[in-house]
Amino acid sequence: MSDRLGRQLAFLAEADRLKTVLRANTLADGSRRENSGEHSWHVALYALILADQAGPDVRIDRVLRMLLIHDLVEIDCGDTPIHGSHDAASVAAAESAAADRIFRLLPEDQAAEFRALWDEFEASLSPDAVFAKSIDRVQPVMQNLQSGGGTWKE
Repeated sequence: MSDRLGRQLAFLAEADRLKTVLRANTLADGSRRENSGEHSWHVALYALILADQAGPDVRIDRVLRMLLIHDLVEIDCGDTPIHGSHDAASVAAAESAAADRIFRLLPEDQAAEFRALWDEFEASLSPDAVFAKSIDRVQPVMQNLQSGGGTWKE
């Protein structure tokens, strides 16, 4: 096995851990907490379905890439609900360190590409990132509405 393939497979094995991170919100049916892997899939699907609602400068292929990697840092940091009380600077520093560790598992070219995409998403630096962040924000709201208030009642 080549070093490149070995690093790619190591990254994919690490990314699988995202499925063990429980989020604050429940599934739409209220039966259990959603995990971050499910969230990443669902926001990517939202972007595909709602692509015609995006502005003309939004490239959905880039949005999908951002949405599929944006929460990988939760492997190390856990989910930080947007409405929760937390020290934003501490969370940002921890997530940046997690991004360094996780993306460094990849071959250098992919590590640089995905880290740049993650940074762009976090800082909302482009129309693509703004649309991706909007999708990331609306999906939990929609799930709470579908579950009759879900975690808003807790």
